[in-house]
Amino acid sequence: MTTAIESDEKLKEIFKAAIVEVLQERGELVREILDEMLEDIAFSRAIAEGEDSPRVSRESVFEVLESAN
Repeated sequence: MTTAIESDEKLKEIFKAAIVEVLQERGELVREILDEMLEDIAFSRAIAEGEDSPRVSRESVFEVLESAN
């Protein structure tokens, strides 16, 4: 049974080392992935919020957009 525990610990060490290496060497890639995930979450929440809100006309939307400029 000791062998299984030692193997688990060694596997944890290998995974930790691999994660640290990815974060150090490919930090920009990790940031891009996290940005995409956060954007997806924000879109999902906006869609859910929009489903629960009352409908407005297309003209109303464009009036607001034009007044912002």
